[in-house]
Amino acid sequence: MSAANQSLTCFEDSIATDQLDRAGFTFRHKLLGHPSLSLENLGRVLPTLPKNQVMFSKTSLANGDDFETTFRSRPRGHSIEETIETIRNSASYIMVQSPEVDPSFADLHKQLKADVETLMRRRGIGGEALSAKLYLFIASPNAITPFHIDRYSTILMQFSGNKTVTVFPQWDDRVVSAPNREAYVDYQRTQLPWSEDIDSLGHAFHFSPGDSLHIPFVAGHHVKNGSDDVSISMSIIFNTEESMMWRRAICFNHHMRKRLAALGMQPAPVGNTAWRDQARSGMYRVGEKMRRVLGRAS
Repeated sequence: MSAANQSLTCFEDSIATDQLDRAGFTFRHKLLGHPSLSLENLGRVLPTLPKNQVMFSKTSLANGDDFETTFRSRPRGHSIEETIETIRNSASYIMVQSPEVDPSFADLHKQLKADVETLMRRRGIGGEALSAKLYLFIASPNAITPFHIDRYSTILMQFSGNKTVTVFPQWDDRVVSAPNREAYVDYQRTQLPWSEDIDSLGHAFHFSPGDSLHIPFVAGHHVKNGSDDVSISMSIIFNTEESMMWRRAICFNHHMRKRLAALGMQPAPVGNTAWRDQARSGMYRVGEKMRRVLGRAS
């Protein structure tokens, strides 16, 4: 069966695959009522997962906060069990990496990955979703996920509660400057400058149970939960050969920026010219191999 005719298990077929990793867009998923996402199963699974996979916050967050750093340390005096029990009435946020290590999520992960790979083949950007994993988000009413970018492509699915997800153009330097994007992707900086003026450049998607949203690689976004209920959502994140090429090219720019600045120059932006991005990706890959060889030899 061709990719164009292959059916999807988890998503409905009205998907704008030509916009994959180009722009944010919504569609519907078929997973409402899935037993893995019930509060009963989540209450069972989360306390059993390795601690480094279950991150949570008991602090109200706002745009401009450092989203990644917030979750590197657990709140003192609070457990994940208590956070789950009080999440309806507290400013809490739970983020779970790779719940598919639990058997109740394993088949769901495989099905979602297969659907993503079908969409990739339809788009003509390969057939393997690289490093595909699930992320689970459980958040109190009115909770905010601060503005940030991701080093991968995302499909986000809503299961309970409502939220507004604002997604910004992928390569717009008015949203995230090239130096800030490069430092973020290269793990040198995790907090991005934020101004309310930026909001006018984004598109606000109003998100309810059954909705899915594609967020392109490095496209800025932030989330505001509704006031009616606890929000439960899950994403599958992945890279394609194209996004990995962009990722390496971005890191190459980050390493070259200071050297070029000494000459009064700056690297050309990533995302505009495919051959240039491929060349920089190749040079970065060679440099990484040389660093590993020299590291082993030292």
